[in-house]
Amino acid sequence: MAVRQRSTRVARGQHFLRSSRLAADLVRDAGVAPGDLVLDIGAGTGVLTRPLLDVGARVVALELDPALAEQLRRRFARRQVAVIEADARRSEWPREPFSVIANLPFAGSLEILGRLLGDPRVPVRAADVIVQWELAAKQTATWPATMRATYWRAWFDLSIAGRLSRTAFAPPPGVDAAVLRITRRPCPLVPPGEHVRYRQLLEEAFRARQPVSRALRHRITHRELRRLAPALGFDPSSYARDLDPRQWAALHAFVEARGR
Repeated sequence: MAVRQRSTRVARGQHFLRSSRLAADLVRDAGVAPGDLVLDIGAGTGVLTRPLLDVGARVVALELDPALAEQLRRRFARRQVAVIEADARRSEWPREPFSVIANLPFAGSLEILGRLLGDPRVPVRAADVIVQWELAAKQTATWPATMRATYWRAWFDLSIAGRLSRTAFAPPPGVDAAVLRITRRPCPLVPPGEHVRYRQLLEEAFRARQPVSRALRHRITHRELRRLAPALGFDPSSYARDLDPRQWAALHAFVEARGR
């Protein structure tokens, strides 16, 4: 795993799991199998690293804090784990399929997820990550949809696998947390090679803060949209946040075909 840039700045908002039993339960629920390549992002003191090793995973522990990284190397010196001192917001991902089991630093969770899921060609198969409850609830909500979640859901299913009290962490954060479960769709809604154009379409619609019929009027005519909307199950006067990922994928497919 190559790293583009190394940072010595300690990640803000890092709250460590207090219970090794809880960590083991999280790894078990994620369905990690022997031989799986798993990234433990923000590995901290290694509370998730150990149960990942215990089930036979090939573990890459990514930790920004130099002192914690060195502690991980000493703690797991006799185990098959690669400890990399790096910032996950600037690191390259493995080229082979991998999973992520991590307690993400709260302050950088959204940015890290954006790097993981921002390009569907990154071979991440699944992820169970601990994030702030509000972040997980917002990105898994059916309505109102966010631009990020709509984009991510073209290739991944997002759900909340559990809720964790703030008392499960040391130091305790000011809010409760969630286990955000991310699994790759066996059949993507949008071809991965079209992800840049799909993102551009969503950005235009979400940023316009106007009905889709007006936000995308240079891409699709009002008459075309009025014909498509009932077939896809939304009202022609809907805003971007009102459409679900399948409806957006269908609109994108129409725009792509129209362009060809």
